[in-house]
Amino acid sequence: MKSRVAGTVPQTSVDSLIPAQPSAPLQPTEAANALARLLEKRIKGSTEEYRSSQNAARQRLDALISPRSSTTLPLEGALHLARPAFLPPDEEGYARLRHLDAGLRVIEAAFPQVATDIELCRLTCTMLEGAWRSRALTPPREQEQPTDCACPLCRRLPTPPARTLDDYRWRQSAGRPLTTKTWPNRRELDSVLTGGWSWTRQMNDLERDLGHRHRFEDDILVFHEYKRVIDTIDTTRLTQHVEERLAENFSTNSARALVSGLFAAHKRSVDEYWLQQHHAGNVILPQTSPLSHSTYSMLQMLDCLFWHVAPDTELWQEENLASLLLCRAIDDMADVRADALTGEISNFWLADMPTHTKALYAACAIAIVKYGCTPEAHDPMWNTWLMTTTVVWMGLTGRHALWFDGITQGLPPAEDCPLCDLQPNPCTGILTDGTTLTLAPRPTAPALSTRAAELSARCRAEHPQAWPLFDRELHAFEALHGPWRGSIDSTWEILRRTYIAAVEASSAASSPDRARHVQQDSGVVGSEKFHTLHDPRTGREDTALLAYMFGAAHPHFLWNATGYRPTGVEGDWLDG
Repeated sequence: MKSRVAGTVPQTSVDSLIPAQPSAPLQPTEAANALARLLEKRIKGSTEEYRSSQNAARQRLDALISPRSSTTLPLEGALHLARPAFLPPDEEGYARLRHLDAGLRVIEAAFPQVATDIELCRLTCTMLEGAWRSRALTPPREQEQPTDCACPLCRRLPTPPARTLDDYRWRQSAGRPLTTKTWPNRRELDSVLTGGWSWTRQMNDLERDLGHRHRFEDDILVFHEYKRVIDTIDTTRLTQHVEERLAENFSTNSARALVSGLFAAHKRSVDEYWLQQHHAGNVILPQTSPLSHSTYSMLQMLDCLFWHVAPDTELWQEENLASLLLCRAIDDMADVRADALTGEISNFWLADMPTHTKALYAACAIAIVKYGCTPEAHDPMWNTWLMTTTVVWMGLTGRHALWFDGITQGLPPAEDCPLCDLQPNPCTGILTDGTTLTLAPRPTAPALSTRAAELSARCRAEHPQAWPLFDRELHAFEALHGPWRGSIDSTWEILRRTYIAAVEASSAASSPDRARHVQQDSGVVGSEKFHTLHDPRTGREDTALLAYMFGAAHPHFLWNATGYRPTGVEGDWLDG
């Protein structure tokens, strides 16, 4: 039997501010405030080990270029911002919360080690109920226009392409190009989602084997949030299973999985309830969300803490939380217009916050991808591969905005590009004290390593139009990463059909058909080559390069996903 990680969460009350069994339920705004206090109490500040790794990366990169001027862009910590008032739930909402609370109390009685997770779930679901009702019944405020801000980021916000409902058929879990099958011998793992999670675990676990790589029976992966899986969850059976299996060999993550399942089911039920009210004509849901900078971040924190669990010693570390939040932000960047159609409320681009703040979040996503390409990023923290693997996984399943919304006509100029000049940054403090992005001329490696030079030579021979840009980005990548020692053949095949194909599509006349071809073929090449990223000898090298090309390299297809324009189309399904 694989080793288990014993839980270290104290079995005492999680917060003296919040009674374990309140005499009256908190209202949504009160729940949001209590949730912020709970998160602030739990979050651990950056340690000397983390700061030392960040400084080492900065000093190494500074040595590659001469002294230069820089510009800074501050982002205030989310938990310090004021929160709007939410309406209280309706009767159906209170009934859903009572049902949730009954399930949480059963889990808490059996597993007091996850009291914090249970309180997070209770408070977040209360806040979520209020946010949905406020969205349905409160007239939305006018959104700030991008032209109101003249900062380097807002000046480069892209014009979003027009979309129709057919453009979102790819989001359905049963449709193309989501055909990647990485675990054909295990039915419950025969999906893109669980394949991506297990891949991230393997990347993290190569040196520090915490026993997470193959723990599928009773942990977080059992409870991923697709509706087609949620419908099959039998909480009673799983509770009994965990009690029996773990009586002698306890794992905190296994008990967390039960809480995770309840949260996913509740979130799906409240989503569907208000969509049904909308389709019945009882309310009209706007294509906006009343979530603020703070409430959006807290909602996504709960989701991330469940789906991407780190060891207890790192669970509440600021660096870990920043990675989790920004992983969800890039999902939202890709899904923003689809979420506007299908009703999903937890999307940062739809949330009620300034456009400038959203642009900073998108820039933070690029900066942390760059940081994840540095070798220094992976020393102190177990969960450091999450951002890089998320970007690559999205790019190789067709879900990434790189191919879906990123194919715009004409390449933006590389000269004086603030996105190219974004310095790598772990974005520590994005929830607490804030983070500061730095714009400065990026370093480049003076010469390519042997394997990177072979990639450049293949591009020059097969795709000469894209070669100057590709070669320039390889030099920038090796400055961040050091000499690349990955698999030439499989990486070239992936890049040829994804990044390079997208560059060529952008250089030509605008064509939705060309963009769709790149998107669909990325799913095909992902299905063909995804297994190569599991190779313990070259998988990390390949993943780092692909993450850079997909998420940080010019022409910044990831950034092109930040545009948003409401349309008149409506969706009638909700699928992930």
